[in-house]
Amino acid sequence: MSESGNSHEYSQVPFETFDRASISNYEGKLAVARSLAAQAVSGQTIGAGSGSTSFLAIHAIAERVVAGDLAEVTLIPTSIEVQLTIANLSLRVGDLAAGAPVWLFDGADEVDPDLNLIKGRGGALFREKLMFRATPDRRVIVDDSKRVEKLGSKFAVPVEVVPPALPVVMPRLEELQPTEIEIRKATGKDGPVITELGNMIVDCRFDGIDDDLEVKIKSITGVIESGLFQGYSPVLT
Repeated sequence: MSESGNSHEYSQVPFETFDRASISNYEGKLAVARSLAAQAVSGQTIGAGSGSTSFLAIHAIAERVVAGDLAEVTLIPTSIEVQLTIANLSLRVGDLAAGAPVWLFDGADEVDPDLNLIKGRGGALFREKLMFRATPDRRVIVDDSKRVEKLGSKFAVPVEVVPPALPVVMPRLEELQPTEIEIRKATGKDGPVITELGNMIVDCRFDGIDDDLEVKIKSITGVIESGLFQGYSPVLT
C-alpha cells in the first residue's frame, strides 16, 4: 500500500525505465545496487534517485521485501519514471509532505575531488535538488567514469528555466561567461526538452566552475534550479 494517492493508478501501468540487457557494466552495478539495498531498514523512508544503478537498487529493495527480509519501507521518487518503477514493484511511494527521507541514493554525471556534482542529464533537476535538501545523508553512486579533476570537464551544467523567462534568463546566463549555451533539444520529437514541471533546460558549458556558481545561477529570476550540487558533502558509493 502506497502513501501516494495515485499509486494504485501507477501500479497498473507496466513500465520499466531500463532494459537490463542494455545496462553497461551490469554485474558491477548490480553488486553496488544490492549493497545499497542491504542498507535499508524496515520502517525507513528512503529517497530514490535516477540512473541505472538506482533502478537496480529499487529492484533489489523489492526483492528483500518479497523475501520477507524488509517491511514497511517507503521510497520517495525523484522523477515520474522512478515513481512508476517503485509503484510497479508494489513498494510504497512516499512524498516529502508526509516526511523527509532518512537517507537517499542517487547517481551523478560528474563528481570532482571536493565531492561537488553535476547532475540532471535526465531532466529531473528540481526534484533531485529538493531531495538533497531534505536529508543530510546522501549516498551517491559513481564509478571511475564519473570522476573528474575539474567539474564541467565532460558535461554542461543544466539549468531549468520557466519558458516565458527565457528572454530574461539567457542574457544573465551569458554574463556568467559560459563557453557554450543552448536550449536542450528533444529527441523523438520536434522542439525543446520539456521537464515534468513544464519548463525548459538550458545547457551551459564553463571552462571553470567557481565555488559560488550554483548560487549565482539560482539567483537569476526565472531559473527554477540547476544541476550543480556544490557543498552537499555526499558519501560516494
